[in-house]
Amino acid sequence: MEMKAYQIGSIPAILYGAPSEKGYLFIHGQDGSKEEAAAFAQIAVPIGYQVLGIDLPQHGQRVAMTSGFDPWTVVPELQEVLAERKAYWKKISLRANSIGAYFSMLALGGASLEKALFVSPIVHMEQLILDMMGWAGVTKEELQTKGEIPTNFGQTLSWPYLCWVRQHPLDGWKTPTSILYAGHDNLTSRQTVTAFVAAHKAELTVYEEGEHWFHTPDQCAYLSTWEQKNI
Repeated sequence: MEMKAYQIGSIPAILYGAPSEKGYLFIHGQDGSKEEAAAFAQIAVPIGYQVLGIDLPQHGQRVAMTSGFDPWTVVPELQEVLAERKAYWKKISLRANSIGAYFSMLALGGASLEKALFVSPIVHMEQLILDMMGWAGVTKEELQTKGEIPTNFGQTLSWPYLCWVRQHPLDGWKTPTSILYAGHDNLTSRQTVTAFVAAHKAELTVYEEGEHWFHTPDQCAYLSTWEQKNI
């Protein structure tokens, strides 16, 4: 499979597939990288698409960055990536994981995309942050006073982040969307994803045996089948 590594501004990127007028942006989730796009490219490239994977801040080739994995940094970057691809693709679609889906909806809500395929998307970031505060036993007053509070489950709670999320609701997403949701997703409740699906007229597939991170052989096989069906 043809592959090209290059930079979009300061953003490391890999483009899979021969030149085409249609393509998918692949946006990874936390702890992912641009190379994750390769598995999806194995499905998309043979049917005429190109697939572009990028490294978000603090991930992949940018892992040494000390900050930037936040919406106010990522949103303009994704808009820069979209602008670059518009020069090559007449039809642009999106494939995104977890928080990558959240970032994408913020950044590309006004774009004319063909379709979006989301796997374990974060569709209500404010609720997730409030849930994490509950898990960590942190009150609103404590977070507001301290600004940032590390947790024992690896996430740092941030008052500025919560305020930003509240000021930037996901109210402009109109792209036709298909979602793969795991029955054992520990970050987004079924009620939350169902409400999003109803509000946005999205298509929902639930894999009851799945987890938020699709990583076992069975989970990956189901994911691949879902991608083939919905692409």
